[in-house]
Amino acid sequence: MENSHAALPRLDSVEKVTGRAVYTGDIVLPNLLFGKFFRSSVAHAKIVSIDVEEARRLPGVRAVLTYEDVKDLDASLGSYVMDQPLLARDKVRYVGEPIAAVAADIEALAEEALSRIKIEYQELPAVIGVEAARAANAPLVHENLKDYQLGAAKPIAGTNFVHVAGFDVGDVEAAIKQADVVADDEFRFPMIYHYALETHVAIGKFDSEGVTVWSSSQSPFTIRDTVARIFRLPVNRVRVIVPFVGGGFGSKSQSYALEPIAVALSWKSGRPVKIRYSVTESMLTTRRLEMYCRIRTAARRDGTIVARDCEMYLDNGAYAMIGPGITEKAANRVIGPYRFPNLRVKAYALYTNTVPAGSFRAVGAPQAVWAGESQIDILAQKLNLDPLEFRKYNVLKRGERPRPGMSPMDANFGEMLDQAANAIEWGKSCGAHRAKGIALAISDPGAAPPSIALARFNGDGSLTVLVGSTEIGQGSRTVLSQIAAAELGVPLEKVFVAPTDTLTSPFDPRTSSSRTTIVTGTAVQEAVKDVKRRLLAMAAEVWGKDVTSLQWSDGKIGDGVKWIAAEEIIRKTFGRDGGEVIGQGAVIPGRGIDEGSGRPMFYESCLGAVEIEADPETGKIEILRYIGISDIGKAINIMQCHGQEEGAVVQGIGHALFEEMVYEGGQLINSSIIDYRVPNFVDVPEYQHSIFIENMDGPGPGGAKGMGEGGIIPVAPAIANALAKILNVRIKNLPLNADRIWRSSAAAPRSE
Repeated sequence: MENSHAALPRLDSVEKVTGRAVYTGDIVLPNLLFGKFFRSSVAHAKIVSIDVEEARRLPGVRAVLTYEDVKDLDASLGSYVMDQPLLARDKVRYVGEPIAAVAADIEALAEEALSRIKIEYQELPAVIGVEAARAANAPLVHENLKDYQLGAAKPIAGTNFVHVAGFDVGDVEAAIKQADVVADDEFRFPMIYHYALETHVAIGKFDSEGVTVWSSSQSPFTIRDTVARIFRLPVNRVRVIVPFVGGGFGSKSQSYALEPIAVALSWKSGRPVKIRYSVTESMLTTRRLEMYCRIRTAARRDGTIVARDCEMYLDNGAYAMIGPGITEKAANRVIGPYRFPNLRVKAYALYTNTVPAGSFRAVGAPQAVWAGESQIDILAQKLNLDPLEFRKYNVLKRGERPRPGMSPMDANFGEMLDQAANAIEWGKSCGAHRAKGIALAISDPGAAPPSIALARFNGDGSLTVLVGSTEIGQGSRTVLSQIAAAELGVPLEKVFVAPTDTLTSPFDPRTSSSRTTIVTGTAVQEAVKDVKRRLLAMAAEVWGKDVTSLQWSDGKIGDGVKWIAAEEIIRKTFGRDGGEVIGQGAVIPGRGIDEGSGRPMFYESCLGAVEIEADPETGKIEILRYIGISDIGKAINIMQCHGQEEGAVVQGIGHALFEEMVYEGGQLINSSIIDYRVPNFVDVPEYQHSIFIENMDGPGPGGAKGMGEGGIIPVAPAIANALAKILNVRIKNLPLNADRIWRSSAAAPRSE
């Protein structure tokens, strides 16, 4: 990997900046129809009746579906619980739930057909928020949970609790009783929407050869398997093609009704069908889990932390999706990179009558770390200790475990804190209404095997790499090309990483969890090594030599005296018309980089240090400086590392300062760009800098660790820790918007 650190431009940059890049929404097929969903307007109700006949009779409408039309299919969705119907069956559980679908010649006609659908509801009490969901005698979102096919979820029968996670280490109650200082606080983290630039979009085509789906998905093989199951087809009859994807951040990593219903409408109409969501529809599809958390942390007077006790409740929305898995992650991530001899964590995922919650960059971590790192500062203040020094005193050392059963720590947080102190000038006074804050985090990404890669060495010396990981804007094609080129010893322009197509691409479960560079990248590296082994064996046969006497160097094969380009071996073996050599690489559970332990392969270890200015009279915050520090093992492409880190920080600023999905009476009231505020250029810090620690100690190519998610995690608590110094009061609910700051400032105690 010697030549892989360079700040190389992204291979797709010209296509994207010139507008030539093709996304799913750009694709036009012959006889293409346009699909739309009829969605629930109420949060919780029985469906008394639905009449779609007028919509069906509308000229130009080619198909209309309700649950009755798909009930003979295997028409349920779910990862941990098969609890979500493709179209609402007898009940709706949130505003926006798909009830019917139409396909028409033009989009406007499909919209008109929706207006012709008549529905009658019998409304039921709606459960909005975790307090309502866990209340005694709360209405049940799912009365028949016992009838669902359960996966790894651990629900509590007769309640809205869909999953319970947690662990106990030591004797927490005894440690807290014996401690000198205890911080006991409640924190809230709101629902957040991903706001990818491209909304959800898919095209379904059902014909005599099978099914073809074009999708803006992060998980094409999940889509393939879901569609195959629903339509009872072998997976080789379902082809999923992923063109460029305009961002995902986890919003496109699950199976939704979108792709199966596009296929079902095509099956019904005999023509391909495109469904493209509006921003509002995407907001009514998935979001980040809301969290309420009570957390206690105890310490001795000398600054030694002795215990943490945390109870968190996560709003999973109307359907489980992967919320139980996120709940497990949140439980781990609330520990932070600290030494807790006594530790108790309970995390609960609850059903509510709101948008189903799923994957979002660094699942469970921003919520958990918001609480954990805010309380570290609170405890430092109670002890009258500098919060940076307090952290240094208590952080885990390399090789220590956050808790039994987890991997040993693979970063030096003391070093990171020293670098942060220097970069942000920690001890230097800021001036009036200015302050500095800091926060640490570790994330145990779900970067698990398997991944499979194929490498095709062509007769002209070029290399085609086939992988199932998708390019969602993170630059994976460039990084995988660099890994392959470095291993083969050829210029980057000789390598092409093909777009994802399940018909030809080898299996990869998903593009998420900081896994592509580490897991898929290792598979690519192994595939290229396999190509080299095969070519060396062919050269040995051509020359009549022992293969052990031959070497590979910069795309050439030789014996130390005579060297020949590898493509010449292809021609000498296959003849004038040429041929190719195909290598396979695989990262399989229990073999190689994960060692079969089931533990994290690496940690994303990160730090955020910030200087802000806040006006208590107006509630306005300005971020003057932000320093992000990440232990990434090895930067394959330093330019893209900076882009990932800086983008994550800006996204975290949105979480911290203004993003929040707001419900009133079961209705989402800010489901548009006008009402839902995301960061823009005026919110970017005046000075932003990323520092990367590269010890080449990760499990991936060149010693890389995954990165790109960690940068979002410490942003909110770092800002809140600085803000508390300015206001002399601690805000424990996000976002830190102007109204909340102004009200908190007005209520803050004043020094004499």
